[in-house]
Amino acid sequence: MTSFGIIKERKNPPDKRVVLTPEFCQVIKDEYSNAQIIVEPSDIRVFKDHEYQEKGLLVSASMEDCEVLLGVKEVPIEALIANKKYFFFSHTIKKQAYNRDLLRAVLEKNISLFDHEVITSARGQRLVAFGRYAGLVGAYNGLRTYGLKHELFELPKASDLRDLEALIAAIKSVTLPPIKVVLTGVGRVGSGAAELLDAAGVLKVCPDHFMGRHFTGPVYTQIDVLEYNKRSDGLVGDKKDFFDNPEAYVSNFLPYTEEADVFIAGHFYGQGAPAFFKLKDIQGPHFKVSVIADVSCDIGHPIQTTLRASTIADPIYGIDRETGKEIDFMDPNAIAVMAVDNLPCELPRDASEGFGAAFLTHVIPAFFNGDKDGVLARAQMTKNGKLTDRYSYLASYVNGK
Repeated sequence: MTSFGIIKERKNPPDKRVVLTPEFCQVIKDEYSNAQIIVEPSDIRVFKDHEYQEKGLLVSASMEDCEVLLGVKEVPIEALIANKKYFFFSHTIKKQAYNRDLLRAVLEKNISLFDHEVITSARGQRLVAFGRYAGLVGAYNGLRTYGLKHELFELPKASDLRDLEALIAAIKSVTLPPIKVVLTGVGRVGSGAAELLDAAGVLKVCPDHFMGRHFTGPVYTQIDVLEYNKRSDGLVGDKKDFFDNPEAYVSNFLPYTEEADVFIAGHFYGQGAPAFFKLKDIQGPHFKVSVIADVSCDIGHPIQTTLRASTIADPIYGIDRETGKEIDFMDPNAIAVMAVDNLPCELPRDASEGFGAAFLTHVIPAFFNGDKDGVLARAQMTKNGKLTDRYSYLASYVNGK
């Protein structure tokens, strides 16, 4: 018998998402007779306690009775239960200083930690993620910000809408001016953003057609790393070379800022990659961008106007073009920045369903087939109070060096 516990999210700001929806819990019980699922009561979760009970699931605070505990965000140290297997986004694999104590506590409490971010295939491809929904909401927020900034139209907050269907209906209800949008990234986030722009009736054009042309309706172009970076020595690079040697590249993004009204950042940022532009660049008369929707939200770099993460409650701030300091985004001299770092939380029901479907497909079977594909082994960061070999590089981080 493998017993799973769906834990209450305790991190602030509150997160309504969940790893497994009531429907997916029922599927697990139907397919695996030796699976048990207990749901911890929560007044935050988008799926209410009674929805789980209606599927015949036990709602109980007895998480100590479960072997595997499933959460989304980091579990507060004081809420960790020793000697358990936990799944959650720990935000430690990049040696994030703010979660060092969390990883230390995991080790001290002999917890086996499996991080959602490193649930991968044998080829290293992520198997479960919320990226599509980050892209969808980020692009919606970017267009919403443009409407507010230029006093052209008002859209409701994504968090005030029931689901993705309502969000798509909202964006279709407004008439967009002939703006030009540049979108970076072609992964889950970038694809989600492109999906929203397509639904909004924004025409996709290739980078060559985007540059130097006037359009009578809204258009966007989607660019990958080699379209906004180039080798500093003039040689022709490729994607593998860029990710292996990012320091050998310089940004080639400024020409897009002379054409675009909106910049939606949906790229993956690797350590050492060049900044898209410098703060001094936004002072010039040719920097046309007035709205930056930084979905990736890496603070300070590679988009230097992202001074901080914003919140769902207060998603937009302004950057003074002259000083680079934060001001009201409605100021005529401000670039409006949307940098919410937990965008999928604005569509918690849809995001949970998408994530849960992937978790059900790729992770749950591993508990009942001896982990024949190595999914659990690759995602396990700690075991028996120690870092696993794959994550031994975190030793100096844990030790505070």
